Amino acid sequence: MKKFMVGKKIGMTQIFNEAGLVIPVTVIQAGPLTVLQKKTVEDHGYESVQIGYEDVNTKKLNKPDKGYFEKIKLEPKKYLKEFRVETSGLEVGQTINVADMFAEGDKIDVSGTSKGKGFQGNIKRHGQSGGPESHGSMYHRRVGSMGANTNPARVFKGKLLPGHMGMETVTIQNLDVVKVDTENNLLIVRGAVPGPKGGLLTIKNTVKN
Repeated sequence: MKKFMVGKKIGMTQIFNEAGLVIPVTVIQAGPLTVLQKKTVEDHGYESVQIGYEDVNTKKLNKPDKGYFEKIKLEPKKYLKEFRVETSGLEVGQTINVADMFAEGDKIDVSGTSKGKGFQGNIKRHGQSGGPESHGSMYHRRVGSMGANTNPARVFKGKLLPGHMGMETVTIQNLDVVKVDTENNLLIVRGAVPGPKGGLLTIKNTVKN
């Protein structure tokens, strides 16, 4: 069975292993999740499960979401996610905790939205080297040649230019689960994960073994 979880990034810290070596880790508040809907091949053409994460006040829901939760007769959730997994063993209304999915030593992929950096130039956005820094250069941090003038008389697709940086979906693969705190639903992962503190994360078992 494919493993899955939704959580929020709490922050980074460090722990020591049995050999006394320091390990940089990220602490994730993972779950609990509530199963909201099961999709089957017969009814929907594919198999998946829809889950809800984090309670929310009904007053904060829009009309379609409010009607949806009234229809399924479950407590409203702030975040809804769908995972294409086998639905056998899962029932609508069931609670899924982090310990039900992951254990120490598992390999996982963590996806999140990277921090927004605003509008940035080429050197920061794409890592380009920039022009000469000497006096009189007049070309320090600009974009470089745009191509020929008369022919083709346009900028080619794919030219690296200044623009909005960050706020993209990023996946970090093959991270190690260092510890699972069952009581507090915490997942402690070796290394860094995308996004700011409080950012929403999607966790799956890794596709690379």
